[in-house]
Amino acid sequence: MTAVLFDFSGTLFRVESAESWLRGALAERQVELTEPELTEAAEALERMGALPGGRSPAWLPEDVASVWGVRDKSQELHRAAYTGLSRHVPLPDERLHDTLYDRHMTPAAWDPYPDAAEVLGALRERGVGVGVVSNIGWDLRPVFREHGLDRYVDAYVLSFEHGIQKPDPRLFRAACAELDADPREVLMVGDDRRADGGAAALGCGVHFVDHLPVSERPDGLRPVLELLEGRPPADSGIGA
Repeated sequence: MTAVLFDFSGTLFRVESAESWLRGALAERQVELTEPELTEAAEALERMGALPGGRSPAWLPEDVASVWGVRDKSQELHRAAYTGLSRHVPLPDERLHDTLYDRHMTPAAWDPYPDAAEVLGALRERGVGVGVVSNIGWDLRPVFREHGLDRYVDAYVLSFEHGIQKPDPRLFRAACAELDADPREVLMVGDDRRADGGAAALGCGVHFVDHLPVSERPDGLRPVLELLEGRPPADSGIGA
């Protein structure tokens, strides 16, 4: 193995809860809600799937359906999709929908999984290239810098910068090229079997992790080091 590619959301980082997300936006706009109102609005936003990196939408409104499948191909489509979903939830200030979207792009909205620094650091020490391949509509590099993980990453391949979304093999091919790595010697680590599993088309190994809250997944990335040593974990999902 000469390189490892990682997904971002649900793999290396997890976005804050919908309630925390809404509280932050309300504070920024200096808008107040009662606790019951805040809880109700946060739950409604979560059901709508309005928080990028959070729960998938329970249903897709007609005005969002046309952009949802291609939302990660550009910044404009990504914002349109998620603010479109949030606008189906009544909020006391219309500006909150854009404030919510802007907040989710801040480093404060994301926490790295507990073992992310350990695993990325171990890969760096062993001379293994590290790339981040993400379906996303904004630049996540500041999140890595703020949390001290940017020093471990050799390449960022982001869908909106290429106009290509996973599982399209071209996105993984671009990452392998940036790392000067043979895809057959590369492992893709992600939480989405369809999107991240697209790397297998190039001959990459694939390992899946569970998209769980940070507190519930303290060591989900450590099996990557076992794979590096040629000891595939029983639930590695390689080649899936």
